[in-house]
Amino acid sequence: MAVKQLLPAGDFPAPGLLRRIASAFYDFLLSLAMIMVLTLTYQQGVLRQIYGPDILQSMSESGALDQDPILSIIMLLSLLAFFGLFWTLKGQTLGMQVWRLRVQQPDGRSITWKQAVIRFAVAIPAWLCGGLGVLWALWDKDGRSWQDIASGSRLVLLPKPPKKT
Repeated sequence: MAVKQLLPAGDFPAPGLLRRIASAFYDFLLSLAMIMVLTLTYQQGVLRQIYGPDILQSMSESGALDQDPILSIIMLLSLLAFFGLFWTLKGQTLGMQVWRLRVQQPDGRSITWKQAVIRFAVAIPAWLCGGLGVLWALWDKDGRSWQDIASGSRLVLLPKPPKKT
């Protein structure tokens, strides 16, 4: 996919911590809903067809479905696709659109898939370390988090759109 100039163009500031967390929480809820639908579809659609309802029920009760590596891979790839598509196409997930945030290259162009994969991979430990990777933006002179630094991208706060009359 070609990298393109994102609009609006300009030199925008880094967002504050509260806005970053609010956007991430919004995307977390969307991601959680997607994971729930995927899990239901996989277990009740695919596994039910393979094993049948009775064996699937006993597998569920014994905990055999709790650590399914195939489901884990499906969830991880689905989350990567969700974030990667939004980031590479528009620079914004749905939560980022609500909070007027955008991820972009320093020159204002959309990020590449390579940058999206790096950003996604680094975001996981950034949040799992108690959010330290996100809090890092408070100390970084350019307001960058670990995922911004690792991927060579930056999160910016877009201006309010003009009021329609």
